[in-house]
Amino acid sequence: MSEQLGFFAASSPEPEGLRYAAEFVSLDTERELIARVAALPLQPFQFGQYEGKRRVASFGFRYDYGLRRLQDADPIPHWLSPIIGQVEAFGGPPTHIAQVLCTEYDTGVGIGWHRDKPHFGRVFGLSLGSACKFRFRRPAGEKWQRFTLDAAPRSLYMMSGPSREAWEHSIPAVEQPRYSITFRTMAEPKR
Repeated sequence: MSEQLGFFAASSPEPEGLRYAAEFVSLDTERELIARVAALPLQPFQFGQYEGKRRVASFGFRYDYGLRRLQDADPIPHWLSPIIGQVEAFGGPPTHIAQVLCTEYDTGVGIGWHRDKPHFGRVFGLSLGSACKFRFRRPAGEKWQRFTLDAAPRSLYMMSGPSREAWEHSIPAVEQPRYSITFRTMAEPKR
C-alpha cells in the first residue's frame, strides 16, 4: 500500500511558489497567539448572504462580498508586530504585510475550494493549535492535479506565483480546534 501512495505522491509535485517552514514559532509563542486570537471579537465569516462556520477578525483590510471590494478594517494589532517581522523576513525583500486575518476553526469546520482575492499578493498562513490537511488542486485536462500539505501546528506556509494564482486550496473539516493567522501582501499593480 505504501508503494502505491508513494507512486501517487510522485505524480503530484508541490505547486510552484509554495514554501513551508515547520516550527516557525515556539510552543510558548503559539500558546500566546492562540490566547490573543481567542480573545478577539471574532465573528462568523460572511460570504455575501451566507454565514460560514469559522469565526474571523480582519485587520488592515477586509473583503466585502456584498460590495465586491476591499474595505478598510481595524489597524493591525501591535501584538502581531514581532510575528509580522518574522513573516516578512521569511518572504524576503520587499515583503510588506498589509492585511491580517485571524481565524478560529472549531472541530468539524473547514474551508471550501477557493483562491484568495486578486487584490492580495503573496499569502502566508501560520497554523496554530492542531494540524490540518492543506489541499491544493488545479485543472489538468478533464481531471484535477492535486497536492496535500500536512500543515503542522506552529508551521508557516507561503503561496506565491502559480501556487497562489493557478491552484485553488481548501482545508477539510478539522478534527480538533484550530486557529490560523493569515498574512497578506497587496498585489502588484498590473502594467
